[in-house]
Amino acid sequence: MSATRSADVRTAVEGCRIEDATPVSLDADAIGSTAPDHLRELKREFVADDLVPARVVVDACFGEDCSFATQQEADRVREYVRAAAFLGANTVTVEFDSVADESKVRPALAALAERAHREGVAFEVTGPVALAD
Repeated sequence: MSATRSADVRTAVEGCRIEDATPVSLDADAIGSTAPDHLRELKREFVADDLVPARVVVDACFGEDCSFATQQEADRVREYVRAAAFLGANTVTVEFDSVADESKVRPALAALAERAHREGVAFEVTGPVALAD
């Protein structure tokens, strides 16, 4: 995988024009539902208010020492990764304060980062467990 951008990407970026829209950070809890119909309506509201969702922030909880609970939380975060891509957000930030078992959480976060990459969204973690580079 090359770290340099292709000529097509550079051409697209160089051809950008400034828009009069305000980038916003969106708390996942404020989204309400990740159902496509709801996300379409939310997207229309952003456009009507000249807002651009730049980041979706997900408050996560990995405090249980249980593989099933960790997977449920990862599935919930994955829905917000999908929602962020649908809304056109550039980044998903997952915030959490504690981790019961890093050996369960680290692979879940790695899988979420991979999913975000496939969706074209940057993935950041703010918490006691960092993603491997």
